[in-house]
Amino acid sequence: MEFNEEKTIDETRQGEAIVLPSPSPLERGRGEAKKLFLESYGCAMNFSDSEIVASILVGQGYSTTTDETEADLILINTCAIRENAETRVRQRLTEFKKRKKENPSIIVGVMGCMAERLKAKFLEEEKIVDIVVGPDAYRDLPKLIETVEGGQKAVNVLLSREETYADISPVRLGSNGVTAFISIMRGCDNMCAFCVVPFTRGRERSRDPQSIVEEAKDLFARGYREVTLLGQNVDSYLYAGGGLKKEITEEQKKTATTFANLLEMVALVSPELRVRFSTSNPQDMTDDVLYAIAKHENICNYIHLPVQAGSTSMLTRMNRGYTREKYLDRIAAIKRIIPDCGISTDIISGFCGETEEEHQATLSLMQEVRNDFAYMFAYSERPKTFAEKNMKDDVPENIKLKRLQEVIDLQLKHSAEKVKAGVGKVHKVLVEQFSKKSQEMLSGRNSQNTVVVFPKGNFKKGDFVNVLATKCTGGTLIGEAV
Repeated sequence: MEFNEEKTIDETRQGEAIVLPSPSPLERGRGEAKKLFLESYGCAMNFSDSEIVASILVGQGYSTTTDETEADLILINTCAIRENAETRVRQRLTEFKKRKKENPSIIVGVMGCMAERLKAKFLEEEKIVDIVVGPDAYRDLPKLIETVEGGQKAVNVLLSREETYADISPVRLGSNGVTAFISIMRGCDNMCAFCVVPFTRGRERSRDPQSIVEEAKDLFARGYREVTLLGQNVDSYLYAGGGLKKEITEEQKKTATTFANLLEMVALVSPELRVRFSTSNPQDMTDDVLYAIAKHENICNYIHLPVQAGSTSMLTRMNRGYTREKYLDRIAAIKRIIPDCGISTDIISGFCGETEEEHQATLSLMQEVRNDFAYMFAYSERPKTFAEKNMKDDVPENIKLKRLQEVIDLQLKHSAEKVKAGVGKVHKVLVEQFSKKSQEMLSGRNSQNTVVVFPKGNFKKGDFVNVLATKCTGGTLIGEAV
């Protein structure tokens, strides 16, 4: 039997109801708790935010449900990065209309980046929406719900200079009990031409490093064995007492906590706690970060380093802040300092003005780097971005898709090569779950983020197991515990 646990090409998750496994002590003895149905779309940051929202509302006496038909409160945590995610949200809201007609007391709210982008306009466009709340206003949800229960619509999309939710202990929704996200910063100061994030999540501010370490310690004590440090651009993490990063003075920077410092602090929580992070930016990644990874065995040898395009001319139009040569310099540093590091990337096909020559430059860069994995997309224009306001989306759709397919085909080849190179080697695997295809097989990832499947034997979730890979599929190693 062949097992294939490989990741999908498209990073955007089409929607997932995520649920609190059991009621909190706060809810017991209160009678029938109101029920929350929470659905999240988009990146890992959104799923992390949903855990913060769940914590806030559990504190208000809500319990969660995976059945939308029994919910008193329906919240959709939205993504505005790509058009297909927004389309799916609108489809779901249409599906909720029938429930709202049957029971007008049901509250429907839209959270996250799409809420921040459209603001109060959402109430006009989607008549069933009662609450619109942006990423920095989740603490206000109890008041917003109270306003709706009083017969009015409610909106709070104010972006904050300070908010990091550092004091809120997230409810681990839909957790496997082994891996967890820790948000280390919010917002982004990079004004990439195609990206709406600075407008929907505000400016960069970093979370108190001690609160991050304490959250990691708590997770480890509860049996978790891997944390992923999350930020729009983790390499630019810089903490000097709070506030916006751009307001940190040169004098403060001398004693500020950098991302390399933070990585080491979390790694020292326990050698049995794996540490991952996402996402990095080529213009901000320093050798200090790479040396920190190389120094600590429990910091995974895996870096997601988005390139987006392979030509300097295209990177300049995208306002990415680096050249092709600079990107390749960072790749060379990774391979020099961490020789067995897994590397993945993001690639956009068909951005404004892309020529065939620029497309070929992207393919040639892929050939040079040979990534383990990539998230690949055709460009879709997003409202409020620099590209939408100042550039023409002039690459025909059929050309975009043709070029995207060429990128996908090449990456699948490279991914298969990388996985095949792992056959015959022993991999330290953290068991996360049963295989998708058999309860007799366990599944986990090695340090380089490759999925490894092996017979369960006497092992269980949360165990570290040395596995000799004996064969592979296009994206998964298969082996035996040794």
